[in-house]
Amino acid sequence: MSTQFDKLEKCYEYCKTVTDFIPRVGLILGSGLGGYAKNMKVVKEISYDQIPGFPVSTVQGHDGKFLLGYIGKVPAMVMKGRVHFYEGYTPQEVVLPVRLMKRMGIEILFLTNASGGINRDFQVGDFMMITDHISSFVPSPLIGENVSELGERFPDMTKIYDANLNQIIEKTAAEEKIILKKGVYLQTSGPNFESPAEVRMYGILGADAVGMSTACEAMAARHAGIRVCGISCVSNMASGLSGEELSHLDVQAVADRRAQEFERLVTRSIEKMCEDERSE
Repeated sequence: MSTQFDKLEKCYEYCKTVTDFIPRVGLILGSGLGGYAKNMKVVKEISYDQIPGFPVSTVQGHDGKFLLGYIGKVPAMVMKGRVHFYEGYTPQEVVLPVRLMKRMGIEILFLTNASGGINRDFQVGDFMMITDHISSFVPSPLIGENVSELGERFPDMTKIYDANLNQIIEKTAAEEKIILKKGVYLQTSGPNFESPAEVRMYGILGADAVGMSTACEAMAARHAGIRVCGISCVSNMASGLSGEELSHLDVQAVADRRAQEFERLVTRSIEKMCEDERSE
């Protein structure tokens, strides 16, 4: 048994002592999007600081707890507050929550975040469905000993974001009359916002939006055989594109403004994803 898996098992064993709930979908709530959880039917809350050896969120807008319950009729495990590289955690610690959700039973991981828009066709407040990502500016969470209990040493990343899940998100957005953009997400380590020169470089590389999370979680999920999808809320235009200085409070404010549409899109998409699985 690998060291990383042993640590994961201790977290899992604790969670199973406090709940026998088995989720099908995992949902990670990004900056300013934590309000989504208020409409869940919650069966059990588990604070991160209760779980042995588990990383704790320190960022405003990230509460630091798991909510186990129902999104519509779908059993789900919601991460209300993620952890980041810039909080001083290792890559393996950053993705420990994803791996724990896998052990708890999830088959689908729905990632969300707030991001800076690089694509000039985007506007503040837009939702971008993530079609691919660039993770070259942060260390891979798969570095070090392979957690062979979860996946192989060299996992393929050709199709990280599940095409069928993305089709469901697109169809749902159209039905709900929610404008949905598509694009490539780039992750940086943070905590500083990007410089104008960096934004120009990211655009040349093919990025449509930039943020400080998500890609590493998607890689860990893919490694573990979890189907992945994601939506980014463009909370600001990236540095140098608007002439305004960037603020975390502004990021939260924009996410708050789009909260109702975000809730509709995520909830209906998750319900349809699981309906499709039942009909197969």
